[in-house]
Amino acid sequence: MIILIAGGGHFKPWILAGGTVGSIVLAILFSNMGGLNNSNPIMYLIIFAILYITMDIFYSFKDVGFWSMIPAISFDTKEREKTATFARVGSTIGANIVGIFVMPLVLAFSVNSNHGQGDLRGWFVFGLTIAVISLISAIAVGVGTKETDTDLRKNAEKTSFRDVFKVLGRNDQLMWLSLTYGLYTAGIQITNSLELYYFTYILGKPSQFSFLAMLNSVIGIFAVLAFPPMAQKFSRRNVFFISIGVMIASIILFAFSGQSLMLVLISAVLFYIPQPLIFLVVLMIISDSVEYGQLKFGHRDESLTLSVRPLLDKLGGAVSNGVAGLTAVLAGMTAGVTANDVTPHGALVFKLMMFGIPALLILIGTFVFFKKVTLDEKEHEKIVNELEKTWHQHLENEEETDDASKVTTLIAPVSGQIMPLSQVDEDKFADGTMGEGFGIKPTSEVIIAPFDGTVEATFPTKHAIGLRADSGVLTLIHIGNETVTLKGNGFTQFVEQGDRITKGQKLIEFSDQTIINANIDDTVMIAVSNSNHFSNKDLVVQTGHVNSGDEVFKVSGPIEDKK
Repeated sequence: MIILIAGGGHFKPWILAGGTVGSIVLAILFSNMGGLNNSNPIMYLIIFAILYITMDIFYSFKDVGFWSMIPAISFDTKEREKTATFARVGSTIGANIVGIFVMPLVLAFSVNSNHGQGDLRGWFVFGLTIAVISLISAIAVGVGTKETDTDLRKNAEKTSFRDVFKVLGRNDQLMWLSLTYGLYTAGIQITNSLELYYFTYILGKPSQFSFLAMLNSVIGIFAVLAFPPMAQKFSRRNVFFISIGVMIASIILFAFSGQSLMLVLISAVLFYIPQPLIFLVVLMIISDSVEYGQLKFGHRDESLTLSVRPLLDKLGGAVSNGVAGLTAVLAGMTAGVTANDVTPHGALVFKLMMFGIPALLILIGTFVFFKKVTLDEKEHEKIVNELEKTWHQHLENEEETDDASKVTTLIAPVSGQIMPLSQVDEDKFADGTMGEGFGIKPTSEVIIAPFDGTVEATFPTKHAIGLRADSGVLTLIHIGNETVTLKGNGFTQFVEQGDRITKGQKLIEFSDQTIINANIDDTVMIAVSNSNHFSNKDLVVQTGHVNSGDEVFKVSGPIEDKK
């Protein structure tokens, strides 16, 4: 269900519905339901379970809808990156700020402090506070944001559950990464969910948990900001292994910290630092698996693929909640019990569940990642290069338009020195593999549409774009040689796949200095990918300077036999 919604195209209703229903149910969960917990405990547990599942489902609606709003509110790459960064920083603060205020808020409204654990009234006020904030945030997103309407979003395909399992089964990199992340996220969430129990029943200092949450909220921001330079220096794969190493070391230290508050804080912070880094590594590989699947199947399943991560987070949360409840019972950490009441056997069981099981899950997930997940930055570059060569193949056999035999004139998409395509340094363009066309050594930094038509292909690195003229002419505009290695740095794209374009419309803006500083040839290459289907291909201007918008290339003649 989560996946189906993510592909729907209009996310604000799901955010509002999820935020409203989820908030109401959350407040009820923190109440005694009119004393039902005492008068009929069995019925209370049944209703509690139903309400909890309901809340989790509607929270998922809100969560997936929220993150899906990032591409829905802007097609500007820089704007998307900025929005996603702020959103991730905000979610990091939000995830930890609850821990900062949970015990002070609970105790402030509790009639009985109950050895620092608070009472029902205090916990209800806490739950109600979170519910109100959640509702306000949902309304703020619903009212304060505006989704961008395009033909692509209006014509979004619906994905059935059968298609979901079919794609997951065929995309082996997505499947193995999902297994890795599923094991990992279940492990870390078990430990995270039991940290408050540790402070309450092992340390006997529940109020100090707020201090840990405060440290994590600050350090988490720096961890998020540290990811880009670390990934560039060590590679994403190595960042993953380094992070896992730090995490396992912190679990060992945590397990032997005993009642030392200083050691507990150090180990808990060290356990938290790698979490944003691993999250971003997984998110980047999942994003890259979109192109991996596209090359392998000839079909792009973007919304489905990107919905896997929140789905696994939900499953990991469900596992951790079950383990936390079981641990509390087995260790004797129930209501009214203090740290002095916990037996050595109970403490041992608790530590085994808090540290032993998570460490095992994390290590198994890491082993799967090491053996099976091979999709890294270099492999993704090869995939994108291959997609450039084959982007048009599924379009060539489509029915041609009535204008196919008419003259199609391409204007220069950028200003600069023009040359025949055979003179560019990129072999696959120079030897005619990509089709006939021309190159331009740019003196400007804006790419415009060479004709009226449709955007048929875009690339995650924004360095190229595939277009289809209304007459059926398929054209690839490629900025620079091997610019895929820049991973989108220095490129801003203003259109998306499926958009209608008009001649002269701005498509991409690029930083020529960024390309030059990377020691990359900045020649813009324009190839008519299906040029072999036309009898006449003429480069009207072969040398000299051309201005953006000048007529430079003409395609015409009857379509030849395609067999």
